[in-house]
Formats: sequence, C-alpha cells, structure tokens
Amino acid sequence: MNRILIIAPNWIGDAVMSQPLLANLKAIYPQTQIDVLASPWVAPIYRACSEVHQVIEAQLEHKQLQWGLRKQLAKQLELNQYTVCFVLPNSFKSALIPWLANIPFRIGYRGEMRFGLINLALDNPSKVNRPPMANHYFALANVLEHSQEIDAGKPSDPRLNILPTAKESIGAKLRAAEINGNLIYILCPGAEYGATKRWPADHFASLAQQLIANESDAHVILLGGKGDHALGESIKAETGNDLQIHNWCGKTSLDEAIALIGASKALVSNDSGLMHIGAALKIPQVAIFGSSDPHHTPPLSDKAKVLWLNLACSPCHKKECPLGHLKCLNDILPNTVLDAIQTLH
Repeated sequence: MNRILIIAPNWIGDAVMSQPLLANLKAIYPQTQIDVLASPWVAPIYRACSEVHQVIEAQLEHKQLQWGLRKQLAKQLELNQYTVCFVLPNSFKSALIPWLANIPFRIGYRGEMRFGLINLALDNPSKVNRPPMANHYFALANVLEHSQEIDAGKPSDPRLNILPTAKESIGAKLRAAEINGNLIYILCPGAEYGATKRWPADHFASLAQQLIANESDAHVILLGGKGDHALGESIKAETGNDLQIHNWCGKTSLDEAIALIGASKALVSNDSGLMHIGAALKIPQVAIFGSSDPHHTPPLSDKAKVLWLNLACSPCHKKECPLGHLKCLNDILPNTVLDAIQTLH
C-alpha cells in the first residue's frame, strides 16, 4: 500500500481526536504515505501531525454540495493513486470525492445514504452509548484486512507538534507586546457550539484577576477565534487590567494558537477545539464542562483536570439551557478553577 487519504472532520476537536488513528496506520504501514484532505479551518491540526506527508486544503463549505469543486478535487486526487481512503465525517457529501476519485477501498461509518460510496463500513454506535471520539476514529483501522492480524488495543492519547515557523511568529508577537513568555496563562472563553458550553465571562474575569494577584509577573492571554473577540473584550474590561490581560481572540492563526498554547504555563478552557489542542500538547490544563459529556469528548492527557458538576440534568447537549438557570456552568466558581490549576503544578 503506497498511499492513504484521510477525509478530515470539520471540527478542530474532532481533528485532534483523529491523530491516534493516523499514528496507528503509520505503525501498521510505516512505508505508506498518509495525506489529508481538509478545510482551511482544520488543516493546521494535520500540519502539526508528524504522520502526515501532505495536507491538501480545500474550501469545502459546511452543508453545501459544491458538486463542481468536488469533481475537480477528485480528478486531481485520482492522479495520486491512493489505495485506501478513510472518510471521517458521516455525511453523504464527504464520501463523494473518494468515490469520484476511484479509490478502491473507502472506509467509514454507515450513514446518510452512503451505500456504495463507502464500501468498507462500520455501524455507527448508538447515540445513547457513544464511545470517546478518539476510539470512534481509531476503530476504523481494524476494517483493513491486514490490520486484523494486529492487536490494535486502545488508541494512544493524541499528540501534536509545534511548527517552527509558528513558534517564531508567536515569539515575535509576545516580544512586541512586552509579554514575559515564561509566565503565560491562556484562557479560552469561547465554544463554537453555544452558551451552554461557555463558562460565564465574569468567572473568567475573576479568575484572570486572581492569577495575576497570585503571580505579579504573570500575563493572561484570552485566546479564541474572531467570533470570540467581543467576549474577550468584555472579560478584559471587567478586569480593568490593560497591562497584563491581553485579548488575542481573532488575532492569531490556528498554527500560532497551537504554538502559544504550547508556550503556556497552564490552559483553562471550555469543552472546545482549543481544549483538545492543549491536551495533545500535554500542557497543564483545566477543562470546564457544562451541557456536554466529558466521557465522550474528554481532554486526553494526564495533565488535564476536568471540572463537571454532573447535575441531574447533565449532559443535555442543548445549545440553550432548557431550565434557564445554566447551573452546570454558573456553579463552577473561579476559586474552584484556581485551586485546580494550582494542583497541576
């Protein structure tokens, strides 16, 4: 087998959770080249995976068929003569490109009328008893005939590398902002899913103030995407500290965000893609869970501490609190998070 293609998932956290599958494939087929087709949104995750030979970026939009673009990509990919393709998303459209590219073995989970497009398929687990996402992707390696001879066991924890160019870029940004790069705390207040995954802004503000009160030379950087910038501004304004609390939401690329997290003393985040990046970099971290289930999407690291109240109404997986009180997040107090950070060191 000369070349394997991976169709990447669309979410950063899921992309991180797919790395153990890549590591397993590389262990089974050390001479095989692994390429990944990914949107620009998640491509940096695969650039940080040592198993990946080439990341092919494609502007594939969420919930759009883009038939012309998929045909064009398939034509280009067919020239690479892939033997196997792992289709990690469950959608119909994600399975089109490897089928159009005439890749002989197309592996994935059954779903969305993909019969024929996926020709080596596993049944999707029930929504009631879902395995952790890393295990979910890892299981796909067993579909290949030769891997049946190998005891795949359990997936290793995800691991990412930091690109030297991103490390240099972040170093320059820290120097320009006069931030001591040896004493940085990263707070990630956003979560793409919605409010039921976001620890309250005033709690983040209080935590930032306490971190600096405890370590007068520390700097706190608020990290996230462009959509989190206003949230970061409100947190910074509430602290009243313009010198040691910095809102970098939307001001870094994902490659740079990976490097910045890698340089931090500790990371505090919601259940988000940046949480999984912190885990894959083995950074001391506190992960705050509300409406989601830490058994399904935990930070896979022995340096991670999960805070989850496990209320009777949790996990509800709703975008808005059905009961209107959001106690699952409001009742996790800043002091509790601060204590958790201090136990990590």
